[in-house]
Amino acid sequence: MNCTVIGKSVQGASHIVHNTECQDSYRQIQFDDGCAIVAVADGHGSSSCPFSKSGSTIAVNTFIHIISELHDLYADKLDALSTYLNREGEVKIAQTIDLEWKKRVLKAHSNAKRDFPLDEDGNRNKEAVYKMYGSTLLGAFITPEFVFAFQLGDGDIMFVNDTYCEPVIEGDKILGVETHSLSKNQAWKTTITTIRRIDDNMFPCLFMLSTDGLSNSYINDVEFKKTCTDYYNLIKEYGATRISKQLKDWLSDTSREGCGDDITAVFAYLTQ
Repeated sequence: MNCTVIGKSVQGASHIVHNTECQDSYRQIQFDDGCAIVAVADGHGSSSCPFSKSGSTIAVNTFIHIISELHDLYADKLDALSTYLNREGEVKIAQTIDLEWKKRVLKAHSNAKRDFPLDEDGNRNKEAVYKMYGSTLLGAFITPEFVFAFQLGDGDIMFVNDTYCEPVIEGDKILGVETHSLSKNQAWKTTITTIRRIDDNMFPCLFMLSTDGLSNSYINDVEFKKTCTDYYNLIKEYGATRISKQLKDWLSDTSREGCGDDITAVFAYLTQ
């Protein structure tokens, strides 16, 4: 299996007008054995989350770090790794990511010499610090045998091929403009994970991770899925490298004509 990954983050049109930085982050890493890890995060960007860009950067780095350790541990035992992730993804893995993100946030806050708010007893209020860095997190661990998908908060993880365009994970749609966040107490409990097996009938195919700025720029899910399919067909016809050169402009146009939010989209194109 060959896996090609491309992605871009763009500052939302409304953020440009108000001179606020892009709060999104993404990161990807690929291994010689054909495996890849992709992570996308959306910092909340509200006045109560002044450091959410740092929070989203910490989020993607945390996911890459923890899943990379699992890849190294199980590199020649993908069946065992699939079983482990299927059993522990929403509990042990989610807990580890949640705790590691919070640990790194406190370290970043301290290293930046930022003031710690105090609780009513005069102790450092860690929960208040976490809120300042609030972020969502999407992740995918792609192997020749399966894909492990991870979602905490809003955004979309989509699967597209010649036959299907569908969510890999059905995200929580009941919160309206609110979203689950790594900054919340026991955030891991709101994590959704799944395993999707890789088989020969799937190729070529696309796994697409995007912040909610992309889907919110379309009037409904039907139009969003059409766009996902368009990206798949473009990559299939012209190649990922050529599409990557145009991606930033396309996403910026989408934000300007749509919801005005930051947009991050990462595409993992798989072929035999």
